[in-house]
Amino acid sequence: MRHINLFTVNGVAHLVHPDEFHELTPMSPAMEFFTDFKKHLPLTIEGSAPAENVEHLMRKAHVKMKLVVDQDNEFIGTISLEDLDEQHFMARIAKGNPRQEIQVADLMRPKAQIMALSLPELEEASISDVIRALQLKGQQHCLVVDPSGTQIRGLISASDVARRLRIPIQIERVPTFVDIFSSIRRPAA
Repeated sequence: MRHINLFTVNGVAHLVHPDEFHELTPMSPAMEFFTDFKKHLPLTIEGSAPAENVEHLMRKAHVKMKLVVDQDNEFIGTISLEDLDEQHFMARIAKGNPRQEIQVADLMRPKAQIMALSLPELEEASISDVIRALQLKGQQHCLVVDPSGTQIRGLISASDVARRLRIPIQIERVPTFVDIFSSIRRPAA
């Protein structure tokens, strides 16, 4: 039997992360940045969960977006830190909803408003191709759908790409018709 020596880690501080070992550039294959749900559990929250404390919990976990699921664990939308902004709560309260009764589903983006990319198209793309598409659509995240178009296979996050490449990525949210209509209806100050 071989004798193995153990020692204290008093002088060791850095935790190694997998992304430190790949030299990635904007021209790297987009698959290098893909969070594949075959390998990583998706971050989910039930639509019926009270929305009141979700922002705090997401910030504490360093999560900017979660997938929203129904009682059968089926995808119904996404919730982001932006969706949990105080003004979204105030709009619901102004409509008569008590703050403590506002659910994640009340503030989420329904799946009909969420952009996706097919896995075969992602396999052929560079990360700069994907970032350009996200910028054109004003999307921070893009879901990736399997070739059959029936299952969400994973996602790509602009903030994850920016962190791994160590470059800023600017994505301006494209205003919706509701945003434009609301800004027109506001009384002049």
